[in-house]
Amino acid sequence: MDDPRLDKWLWSARVFKTRPLATAACRAGKVLLGELEAKPGRDIHVGEVVTVRIGALTRTLKVVGLPTSRVAAKLLPEFMADLTPPAEYERAKQAGIEHLLARQRGAGRPTKKERRDMGQLFDFE
Repeated sequence: MDDPRLDKWLWSARVFKTRPLATAACRAGKVLLGELEAKPGRDIHVGEVVTVRIGALTRTLKVVGLPTSRVAAKLLPEFMADLTPPAEYERAKQAGIEHLLARQRGAGRPTKKERRDMGQLFDFE
């Protein structure tokens, strides 16, 4: 069986929603194979470790199998192993919350409604 292209594997393993997004991430240098940046057309083999940076999250995935087409979410463990440490997911979650709370420079203090919303979000009243 022919080994699939990297961008096709990233799409079929549901790392990216579309194949063009996977190709763009490879071209932007957000996908690493081992320690090297990978081109979208590079063949991928079982046992390789792929590091993908999506926003604030850096996922580390090990190729376990090579799907012929996009697979169901339930079947993902047959094709990849997630080696991303739990601390990385926590860091990305925290960055997302900080992004929501960031205010534009010069916007002034939060309004009473904004303070209530922040209090509700963080469970302090």
